[in-house]
Amino acid sequence: MRSIWNGAISFGLVSIPIKLVNATENHSIHFRQIHLADGGRIRYRKVCELDEEEVQGGEIGKAYEDADGTMIPITDEDLAQLPLPTAKTIEIVAFVPADQIDPLQMDAAYYLSANGVPAAKPYTLLREALKRSNKVAVAKYALRGRERLGMLRVVDDVIAMHGLLWPDEIRAPEGVAPDGDVTVRDAELDLADALMDTLGEVDMDSLHDDYREAVEELIAAKASGETVRPAESGDTGGGKVIDLIAALENSVQAAKKSRGEEGAGAEDESDGEMADVHPIKKTSGKPTGKSSAQTTKKSSAAAKKSTPKSTGAKKSTSTTKKATGSRSTAKKTTTKTAAKKQTSSGGGTGTKKTASSRKRASA
Repeated sequence: MRSIWNGAISFGLVSIPIKLVNATENHSIHFRQIHLADGGRIRYRKVCELDEEEVQGGEIGKAYEDADGTMIPITDEDLAQLPLPTAKTIEIVAFVPADQIDPLQMDAAYYLSANGVPAAKPYTLLREALKRSNKVAVAKYALRGRERLGMLRVVDDVIAMHGLLWPDEIRAPEGVAPDGDVTVRDAELDLADALMDTLGEVDMDSLHDDYREAVEELIAAKASGETVRPAESGDTGGGKVIDLIAALENSVQAAKKSRGEEGAGAEDESDGEMADVHPIKKTSGKPTGKSSAQTTKKSSAAAKKSTPKSTGAKKSTSTTKKATGSRSTAKKTTTKTAAKKQTSSGGGTGTKKTASSRKRASA
């Protein structure tokens, strides 16, 4: 790879000759401007506004425009004479934990290559020191006419440098956050956590630029004279008020389905419907005569047919007979209790009949 800058790393009293190499490259597709009428290329020409003549690159210099519009020429020699210690040096000023660097400051990335055999030893020393400390180095350097801030870290067996913006170049996020107080429920946070867990991690090497590939296919199709069919526009739901809970639930199901997890389509097959849940009716500890009759009804249907329904005393006798047909001792006790309650409410005659009924039942 071609170096774009040669200099040295200043590590205390240690100087490490290095070459600066771009660590990234831009794969974006660039377009040219053309004249729609005839397809002619539109070019930008540098023209002097005083004599209106085109000027070549060698005749162009730098100048600073003052507040009143006056141009103050600045030459490369003027800049070279500035007392700038970082003109050809990456000067390390501190070592800090990586999480102290705000990602908003990240700019271009470079690889630092040892420049020559003598640089191999100090280069390796700095690399291993960075590895063992689990820290990054903050440095200052000059590139393309201005002093910059950088961060040095280890990538594999190479020292990489990220250009950083100066802290005063980061704008405060004023007026960016949503207006007003927005409340997020725990249920919504739980679903968001579930979606994050379902999406999980990703192999960064598997990510690619789908838009660039689509543009390349478009260019190839038009170059070969093929008819390009317009792509179907999907509804992104922009600007619509949505049910956040439903959207999160659907997102979790879609993520599970895309990953082929078991049970992902269980809710889809039932159209999101849930089974009806009926609560179990609770009975009191002291059943009434009516509930006792219903219990004995299941155990002896024949007894029901032969039971007269004329008076309250006959009902008590029928209830006692039904209790006799049951094999459960607990049911007998329940029936007797119910019979006593009904007898007490039915008068003196009913009491005598119920007592005689008890004797016959016990016989």
